[in-house]
Amino acid sequence: MHRIIYNYEATFLFFLGFILIISCSSDKENRTTEVISPNKKVKVQFLLSATKQPSYTVRFKNETVIDTSKMSFDLQNALSLKGNFEILKTTTNAFNETWKMVWGEDEEVVNQYNSLKIELQETSTLKRKINIIFKVYDDGIGFRYEFPKQENLSEVVITDENTEFNLTGNHKTWWIPGDWDIYEYLYTTSPFSKINAFKDYIPGSHLGQTYIPENAVNTPVTMKTDKGLYLSFHEADLTDYAEMTLAVDTVNYNMKSELVGNAKGKKVIRKTPFETPWRTIQIAEKPGDLIESKLIVNLNEPNTVDDMSFFKPTKYVGIWWDMHIGTGNWDYAGENHSANTKYAKELIDFASENNIHGMLVEGWNIGWEQWWDKKAKKVHFDFVTPYPDYNLKEVVAYGKSKNVELIMHHETSADITLYEKQLDTAFALMKDLKIHAVKTGYVGSVIPEGEYHHGQFMVNHFQKVLEKGIENGVAINAHEPIKATGKRRTYPVAISREGIRGQEYNAWSEDGGNPPEHLTIVPFTRMLAGPIDYTPGIFNTSLKPYKENNQINTTLAHQLALYVVIYSPVQMVPDLIKNYKNNPAFQFIKDIGVDWKKTKVLDAEIGEFITVARQEKSTENWFIGGITDENARVVKVKLNFLVPNKTYTAKIYKDKLDSHYLHNPEVYEILEQDVNSKTILELNMAAGGGFAISLIPKN
Repeated sequence: MHRIIYNYEATFLFFLGFILIISCSSDKENRTTEVISPNKKVKVQFLLSATKQPSYTVRFKNETVIDTSKMSFDLQNALSLKGNFEILKTTTNAFNETWKMVWGEDEEVVNQYNSLKIELQETSTLKRKINIIFKVYDDGIGFRYEFPKQENLSEVVITDENTEFNLTGNHKTWWIPGDWDIYEYLYTTSPFSKINAFKDYIPGSHLGQTYIPENAVNTPVTMKTDKGLYLSFHEADLTDYAEMTLAVDTVNYNMKSELVGNAKGKKVIRKTPFETPWRTIQIAEKPGDLIESKLIVNLNEPNTVDDMSFFKPTKYVGIWWDMHIGTGNWDYAGENHSANTKYAKELIDFASENNIHGMLVEGWNIGWEQWWDKKAKKVHFDFVTPYPDYNLKEVVAYGKSKNVELIMHHETSADITLYEKQLDTAFALMKDLKIHAVKTGYVGSVIPEGEYHHGQFMVNHFQKVLEKGIENGVAINAHEPIKATGKRRTYPVAISREGIRGQEYNAWSEDGGNPPEHLTIVPFTRMLAGPIDYTPGIFNTSLKPYKENNQINTTLAHQLALYVVIYSPVQMVPDLIKNYKNNPAFQFIKDIGVDWKKTKVLDAEIGEFITVARQEKSTENWFIGGITDENARVVKVKLNFLVPNKTYTAKIYKDKLDSHYLHNPEVYEILEQDVNSKTILELNMAAGGGFAISLIPKN
């Protein structure tokens, strides 16, 4: 019996190997032109059109998700790579691994896909070659272009990449304009046919750093089909290439890649061989599955940093909110200059007493006078010289004595020429003082002129900063950044970034700040790209007496919940010390973790509400956060993810029945009860409200 089974298996393996050899051969009768996900639900088909132009389709459960979509490039000097291709060879492969995050939403990540590589060559005399690689996962796809080294295509100047995404209907879409300079917009919810990137667009707004050349959206852009399927379009591993926005055809429900260029009209300049970033489509049957997906990080290369022990995920306080509400200045102005030694030590003391191990000082260095206006600016930033009232070395030493690490700050005003001249000395100072994190900033129009924040020039600049971070043991939290594309897997020094309309808009925006729905959309759009430094945790949501005409459009319980809902390995505790002292709600901020073993989205509907649970990596503690839009609602929270037959103490911070983000935002109640995996909690959220829960195992 054993002998017969053995021979059967051997024969099966022989024929399987024979089939694989045939499928990968250059024989035109046996080319493989489709690839299916491991669970058989997602299928990509590649084809050549009548003009021999590459194109693809995507199906989910035998329903077309992306209809026939063309793929081509326009190159400098009226050259193009569009048609007249033949397939030389196709190769398929199956891959499955589990890798560990240095820090992240989950300790372990499964990376399983089936791939298809198509090698193409022009039938014309030039015989130029290009390869297209598809990776098909259970939760979506990624594909990229590969330009092999070749005699007739040594330097490539791309003036347009024409990757299409042909939709199958007028999907509900959550989008922001395809601005080449900034992402700090509120998300619009509309049918695809109603996308208008120019609506409410004011050239020169946002501190003079905005440019929208056509009707396009930035990615991630997320959609819901009529059949209830969720799609999100983005890119992964953006390296030495221009960012991709998506130009929209609102009549034919089509999107086409529109790369960010420069004043010379050049989008990308590369020498062969090279690869483009991955173009990604996440596919989910529930909105929470988009968040739990690891498609974007999986499409990046493994970790290249041998030792990340210098960085520990942490909460941090800072001299930041003072400037936004007017209790302090960035520039040196006597008593009102916030970045002084005395105040820094007060913050360090407060952090040390409350399980907070980081402290950020903004406005510490020479050059903040008229920092936003480079034409009027007389003193340029110096990234090693502090103002007279701030003793950098003393503050660092004091922090270390209290187990609080200083976070350095570099605001560049987007003067890249100046900053790159000082990169070596600036990072050498941090290495010398054993400062292991820096928050960078890029407010304003880019110098050199003619470059945009999201073009190839700036993509390469951000890469330089990451490499300096690796060289000097410094983690990077970038503001006004290039969007995240999963590079944190390869370079875990890329700990967080802004790239969002953040908390500060609530303090100084003339349009009323961020509405309650803002952060019920962000987890399904911007956060799919990577960690967000949003700065939650403002307790004085009325902003009185500092900003009489502004307020934060959430309840205090909503602010607590954001520490769970919005992910970052560095979470700021930004409000003034006096607003936290003697406030029982502050206990949740003291208890909350920042590095996670597991993440689960318990329930959600984009733009309405979301409930997230995360388990702390170093303990068995769980934390839950839930937020809602401007509508009050009651939600049921099932705790079936807890260890069975184990009792936990649940401490619940929630809105009171009379809470309301406009009229009564700072009232809340704290409840405590024993729970287990069979418990279902029924919780009310006020308009603009939320709840936060800590779950600590008993005994």
